[in-house]
Amino acid sequence: MFSTKMSKAMLGAVLGTVLLVTGCGGGSGAGTADSGKTATAPAAGKKVINIGLKADPPSMDPSISTSLYDRQVYASLYDKLFDIDAQGKIVPMLAESYEVTPDGKTYTLKLKLGVKFHDGTDFDADAVKFNFDRNISGEKSRRKGELKFVESVSVVDKSTVKIQLKEPFAPFLSVLTDRSGIIVSPKAVKEHGEQYLNHPVGTGPFTFVEQVKGDHVTLKKNENYWNGAVKVDEVNYKVFTNGTAKVQNLRSGTLDIIDDTPVKEIPVVKGDTNLQLIAESGMGFQGIYLNNSRPPFDNKFLRQAVDRAIEREAVVKVLYNGYAAPARTAFTKGNLAYNEQLNTPTAPNADEIKDLLAKGGKPSGFDFKLYIATSPENEQLGAVLQSMLKQYNINMTLEKLEYGQLIETGDKGEFDALQLGWSGRQDPDQNLHDFVVTGTSNNNGRISIPKLDELVVAARGEMDEAKRKALYDEAAKLLQDEAGYVYLYHQYVLIGMNKKVTGFNYVPDGLIRTATLDKQ
Repeated sequence: MFSTKMSKAMLGAVLGTVLLVTGCGGGSGAGTADSGKTATAPAAGKKVINIGLKADPPSMDPSISTSLYDRQVYASLYDKLFDIDAQGKIVPMLAESYEVTPDGKTYTLKLKLGVKFHDGTDFDADAVKFNFDRNISGEKSRRKGELKFVESVSVVDKSTVKIQLKEPFAPFLSVLTDRSGIIVSPKAVKEHGEQYLNHPVGTGPFTFVEQVKGDHVTLKKNENYWNGAVKVDEVNYKVFTNGTAKVQNLRSGTLDIIDDTPVKEIPVVKGDTNLQLIAESGMGFQGIYLNNSRPPFDNKFLRQAVDRAIEREAVVKVLYNGYAAPARTAFTKGNLAYNEQLNTPTAPNADEIKDLLAKGGKPSGFDFKLYIATSPENEQLGAVLQSMLKQYNINMTLEKLEYGQLIETGDKGEFDALQLGWSGRQDPDQNLHDFVVTGTSNNNGRISIPKLDELVVAARGEMDEAKRKALYDEAAKLLQDEAGYVYLYHQYVLIGMNKKVTGFNYVPDGLIRTATLDKQ
């Protein structure tokens, strides 16, 4: 028996059950900061900012990083060649200025002079070339896809670098606002090799002190920061997989900022006169990787059945109370590739889903396992999706994994389905290419569709925005038909902050930039 729609009451009942289960204590993962323990009191007169993160940052090495939580720490530890400003526009950072030849293939960067790495060595053109070479040819580098069009990098003089592309690459400067544009100390990499991730050295406003996995990352003030005096002595990133515990620690003053406020806790934060909430539309997406390379999801019709059975508007309304937007594509409003018609979800159609199951050889339904991260919010999402699919005899079991394990499982392809999203970037290429093109670094779903590859790669080299958008429209339609990845919703950035913290500037990538922060 197939029902045509999941009622709000049914969804509410599912959510209520999950909230009851996850709210009964013991929700904290072993080794995390969720127990609500009080931070060690700072020395008298010492200014410390404590930031609560939803998950443990897996790696301090930007060359191999794939996690948003790494990037939150990187915003304090490292600088990039370019950044984005409050309006989402690309601006020079470690680069002073740049020139591009008319054919779009040669970029000449003039670098800032007088910048030092935390180990006292010079930031210069040799350091920039070293980082490009490492990211392009490093055995474990996850930046290869972003930099595949770079033909050569040459040092013109101490403050000038010339980058030659094989062909025009529209997203190039956008790529350099993220991990491919982070410049790490060549000396530190040479000294520590594969252990560099435990000894990171950048040019940022804070220097690395320690990381205790599952608990915290501690950074201290860079006394000689090139971009202005740093006002705070120390920044601690503390791991709280339990969002309610994180909010409680924000209210008590143990935390000063939290990276993500659970929707059910928003009234608590907004109702506390000592706190403020930053609520802005993000640039990313959340969804489900279906493993296209093995049963059951090597079968297109079964992928489609799962995709079509999810009522996205209900997910957003019940779980996120409007602090998210339903998603059918990788692109949010304001993105060059956004297409409202393609992104608008339709309600599940029981007859269509029944037909897809029959075409997929499973008329009576089928079973599969979904891996999710260990947080109450993820459990709630998993339970709601589970109930939606159950109506069509699609039986989804849930298994929780620690965030780093979740990423590792996705890399290895050892799953049926896996819930992971992306924090988003301003250029559409960075929200699509490495997730859907055959063999790329974030293509955990093992999607391999030659026509899709052709469209996405062509869009990378198209400098005309209208033509580029048309290519993305066609790619999005094809990906929807194949149901290679199940887009669920576009998340909001929901930063909670104590009003004693000043100097915060919101940037659309959602990263907490600490260089300008102060604490009263």
